[in-house]
Amino acid sequence: MKRGKIGLLYLLPWIIGLVIFTIYPFIAALYYSFTNYNMIDAPKWVGLQNYIQLFTSDPDFKNSLVATFQYVLLTVPLQLIFALLIAFVLNFKLKGIGFYRVAYYIPSLLGGNVAIALLWRLMFGSTGLVNQLLNMIGLKSVSWFSTAGGAMTVLTILKVWQFGSAMLIFLAALKNIPTELYEAAEVDGSSRFHMFFSITIPLITPTIFFNLVLQLINGFQEFNGPFLITGGGPLNKTYLASMFIYNNAFKYSKMGYSSAASWILFIIIMAVTGILFWSQKKWVYYSDEAGN
Repeated sequence: MKRGKIGLLYLLPWIIGLVIFTIYPFIAALYYSFTNYNMIDAPKWVGLQNYIQLFTSDPDFKNSLVATFQYVLLTVPLQLIFALLIAFVLNFKLKGIGFYRVAYYIPSLLGGNVAIALLWRLMFGSTGLVNQLLNMIGLKSVSWFSTAGGAMTVLTILKVWQFGSAMLIFLAALKNIPTELYEAAEVDGSSRFHMFFSITIPLITPTIFFNLVLQLINGFQEFNGPFLITGGGPLNKTYLASMFIYNNAFKYSKMGYSSAASWILFIIIMAVTGILFWSQKKWVYYSDEAGN
């Protein structure tokens, strides 16, 4: 009993933080979403007016959802593919492999940093490093931030560059695959390409599913990079939902309206995650199913 109380005491700071910084803001945002609240005057109840306005008379919100889905559909598959390929290579016993694993993981620690976002903007500027390299090989400079495709490409590259955390999870999964399976397949004359798709991929589908869910949730909530690099431009083509929520809350002081948008984004994330969990029975292989 005494040990239980001591354990609860150690957990108390985390519980307090969870209540203050997660549970309370979560519930408060739901309440504010039904109010007209500017963070100065008292909230005024308006019912579903914020939600109706978002879907019927606010083109910026619709555009932000389109841009967000485009961003997620571009970044998540590319990031997972790149992370898996690098993890597959790093799974081999190579000299200095520890250094390479750390080096490939570092971008995940730095990618959300403000300094990295500003550096990325300079690199892809009109006289930045990327255009200088293009000029060196005889190609013309690209106005990355003046077109929707160029701006989204810059943001996509930055996001895919942060593949380190997914790579480490894939690497752990690859190390748990029994080597006997590869040895048996090699005796049967299977190529490495065939073994990758017939042994490796099926056995790590739970890890692929886990990484897919995590990266989808992160992609829908992405903020730092797009906000600092493109600011939503050009013509709001990279104006993500998170930026719409931030601007309405802290730039226009429309906290109730922003809360409604945040809850819509939350419902979208939950719906997409629910679809993934529903679909996993069709493509995710769990080892404990073998005995059933």
